[in-house]
Amino acid sequence: MSWIEALILGVVQGLTEFLPVSSSGHLEIGQALLGTASEEDLTFAIVVHTATVLSTIVIFRKEIWRLLHGTFSTTKWNDEKDYVAKLLVSMIPVFVVGMFFKDYVEQIFGSGLVLVGICLIITALLLGLSDYITRMRQERALEQMVRERGTATGNADLVEKSKQIGKPVDYKSAFIIGLAQAIAVLPGLSRSGSTIATGLLCGVKKEAVAQFSFLMVLIPILGEALLDGLKMVKDPTLVTSLPVSSLAVGFVAAFATGCFACKFMLEIVRRQKLMYFAIYCIMMGIFAIVYGVI
Repeated sequence: MSWIEALILGVVQGLTEFLPVSSSGHLEIGQALLGTASEEDLTFAIVVHTATVLSTIVIFRKEIWRLLHGTFSTTKWNDEKDYVAKLLVSMIPVFVVGMFFKDYVEQIFGSGLVLVGICLIITALLLGLSDYITRMRQERALEQMVRERGTATGNADLVEKSKQIGKPVDYKSAFIIGLAQAIAVLPGLSRSGSTIATGLLCGVKKEAVAQFSFLMVLIPILGEALLDGLKMVKDPTLVTSLPVSSLAVGFVAAFATGCFACKFMLEIVRRQKLMYFAIYCIMMGIFAIVYGVI
């Protein structure tokens, strides 16, 4: 893998890890177009996934510090402990998949671009459905507020309030969002798209579900990188001879674009622009299916 290929794949990983378009699906498409063999890129995958985790930590450093400080500074149950407990609940499904179905999931990867394309289209449908349901929920809330205020039409204040409807993440929605994350191990099924869309369908506030979606993935990604690293230690043949320069370029590219995409995605969810990504996923899904068939 040349440094240019590492740069391209690092940018793809950094952007698509947070944008609702599937990083795994785009990496498979990118590897197919560039002609790089996925089985030779375990080291690179660990490097770029670690980079995106670090970008999440940088963007949410204040929130992460608040949670850690609140969790370990007192023995009393508080909001921080409650939030961390919900994060742990959300990790149960992906932990089960990782412990008992990891080999099966790894077999799915490399099944071809047709599967990636199908999963991208499923991602598009999920994003479109959540966008539609959320808009309908906001319209009903606006109509209710207009009736209560007794005005003929909604003013800017009421419109803005209607956009803030929703509940905080509770334990039930945390587990359901966790199920979506576990299913999203399929290549082409966006993790961020699936978890955010599922949270919106559960009625969670937009800003709350976006933050929860990004924080809940920290431990699973680090855990997966650790397991892959141990696998490489046990089987040195898995260690690739990629140039250090390529690994460094991929890391920096994934970290920088990850920071940008994380902040960008928070704004996208707040402004409710998921439908655009649904259209994009449909187009990429069709491309992947056609490219995989021919």
